[in-house]
Amino acid sequence: MIAEFLARLTGTAKAEDQVLPPLDARLALAALLVRMAKSDHSYQASEIGLIDRFLSQRFGLNVVEAAKLRATAEKLEHQAPETEVFTGLIRDAVSYNERVEVLDALWQVVMADGEEKPEEAEMIGFAAGALGVAEADAAALEARYMP
Repeated sequence: MIAEFLARLTGTAKAEDQVLPPLDARLALAALLVRMAKSDHSYQASEIGLIDRFLSQRFGLNVVEAAKLRATAEKLEHQAPETEVFTGLIRDAVSYNERVEVLDALWQVVMADGEEKPEEAEMIGFAAGALGVAEADAAALEARYMP
């Protein structure tokens, strides 16, 4: 499954395989959340818990299913290409309002430890643009988390 997903991410899949099934969109989102959590080189239990809760709520998964999805995403995140690919897949697969929700989830992960670090600030700014979230909406989210 991960090999097939990576083939689609890197453009080496056949044209008929390019349409993203729902699982791929879920994996891309989960992997982006994991990558955001790891961006400050500290992957904490509080961040893992937030990711699991978000995945559970977003996709209607039980605790075990959410943890399995996150664990698969951790492996994928480690092997996958640039963050731009994840964000592009998410941007193309979900509605604008859902992309704003994704950015909100990224902020929650960044703030799980109570502070935003420079690496996280850079990545969240990049993610907002790559997700196609309007500057006003991105700024409103930032204001919510950075009073």
